Amino acid sequence: MKLLRYGPIGEERAGLLDADGAIRALPEALGDLGGARLTPAGLAEIAALDPAALPVVPGNPRIGACIARPGKFVCIGLNYSDHAAETGAQPPAEPIVFGKWTSAVVGPDDDVIIPRGSEKTDWEVELGVVIGSAARHVDAADALAHVVGYCVVHDVSERAFQLERGGMWDKGKGCDSFGPIGPWLVTTDDIPDPQALRLWLEVDGHRYQDGTTANMIFTVAELVAYVSGFCTLEPGDIIATGTPAGVGLGQKPPVFLRPGQTVRLGIDGLGAQTQRTVAAA
Repeated sequence: MKLLRYGPIGEERAGLLDADGAIRALPEALGDLGGARLTPAGLAEIAALDPAALPVVPGNPRIGACIARPGKFVCIGLNYSDHAAETGAQPPAEPIVFGKWTSAVVGPDDDVIIPRGSEKTDWEVELGVVIGSAARHVDAADALAHVVGYCVVHDVSERAFQLERGGMWDKGKGCDSFGPIGPWLVTTDDIPDPQALRLWLEVDGHRYQDGTTANMIFTVAELVAYVSGFCTLEPGDIIATGTPAGVGLGQKPPVFLRPGQTVRLGIDGLGAQTQRTVAAA
C-alpha cells in the first residue's frame, strides 16, 4: 500500500494512493498516520478496506509529511562508501547516529528554508525506514519484522552549522524544513528488498546524486538492530539511512543551495519530492 497525508499544513488527513494514482480518503475514524495506526493491527484495518469504496479526493491537494508527529527522527551518517570517500572520511566501523529534530519535518513538496546566516546548505537524498512495532535489542535477522514501510527523506544539511560550529551534527541537521518526508509511506509488502532501490537528486535540473541502496555500508536490518540497542524504537519513528555520493560538499569546488532553486529527488517505488528553496524570513 501507498499511504499518505494530504491537506493544508496542520489540517492533514490520512489517505491512500489507489492503483490508478488517485488519492482516496481514509475514514476519519481511523485517525492519522502515526503511532498505533502503524502497528500491525492498525495497518490491518486499513488493508481490509476496499480502495474503490473510498471517496476520491478532488483536485490537487498539498501532500503533507507521510508520518504524523514522528516520535524520533534518527539519522545515519556516512553510510555509503562512495559518500564517505567524497568527504575524505574513512568508512565507519560502526554506524554514525545523530538526530534530526522533529520540528524539521515538512511535506515532500514544501519549501526548504535556507536558515539565517547559512553559507553551506546542502542536499542528501535518503531512504527512510518507518518503524511499525516496538524494537528493543533486536537482532538483525529479526529487525525487518519491526518495519512497517519506507519513504523518501531529504536530509537537508547546513554544513557550516554541522561541522564548524563547535561540534555535534544536530545543529546543522535540524533546522526548520530540513526534513521533508514522503510523498508516500510504502508498506513493506510492496518493497521486498530495501537494498535494491535506486535513489537520485537534482538541483535546477542537474543530477548530482544517482546511487543505489545496495551500496550501503550497513544494511537497513543492521541499522534497525543497531539503533534498537540504544533506545526503544516505537511505531512511527523514522530512521534515515544515509546518502550516496554527489552531495554539494563533495563537489570540486563545493556547491551549496541558495534561495530560488528547485530540488527534485526520489527513490524507485517510493515516489519523488520537489522543493523550492527560500530565504528565511
